[in-house]
Amino acid sequence: MNLSTSTLPELDRRQTQIAIEGLLEKYRIFKTVTFEAKEAGITYSYTERFHGPTNTITDQTAALAAHNVDVPAARRAFCTAIDSVVERLETREQQLVRERYMKRDETYDYTVYNHVFDPPVSKDTYVKIRSKAFYKMALALMDLGLLSLNSLTKAAPKTLTEQKEYIERIGITS
Repeated sequence: MNLSTSTLPELDRRQTQIAIEGLLEKYRIFKTVTFEAKEAGITYSYTERFHGPTNTITDQTAALAAHNVDVPAARRAFCTAIDSVVERLETREQQLVRERYMKRDETYDYTVYNHVFDPPVSKDTYVKIRSKAFYKMALALMDLGLLSLNSLTKAAPKTLTEQKEYIERIGITS
C-alpha cells in the first residue's frame, strides 16, 4: 500500500487489533520461550531412493549450524523491531502496550485502565488509546515489512448509500 498520498489509509479497527495482538503474542512468546538448538544425528538411516538422482549429498551439520544461527537472529530482530515501534508511541500508548501485551504475566484490560494508569481512565478512553496505538503500530510495522495493510483496510462501500457516506466522510467533492 502506498502511503505517499496525502491521506492515511482507513483501517478496520477490529482486524487491526487482531493483527497487532497476534504480533505482540509472537513477541511475548519469543521473549519467554527459549530457543532449543538442534543437534546433528550421529548415524545416518537408510533412505530408499526411487529412480531419483543418487549423486546429491546433504550436509546435515551445515544446515543445522545455519538454522541454529539464523533462527535466534531472526527472533532477536523481530523483538528489536517491535520494541522500536513501541518506543515511538506516546507515553500512555507505550504504557498500555507494555503493561497489557508485552509483559510475561497475563494482564487484563480492566487491570490496566483501573490500576496501571494514574489517574485511572474509563473503558472508553482506554479503547481510544489502544485504537490509536494499534493504528500507529500497524503503519510502522507495515513500513518494516512485518505487516500487510491489505487485509486491514476497510472494505469498499457496496451500496449507493454507503458510497455517499464514504465520500462525505473522506471529503471528496464532485
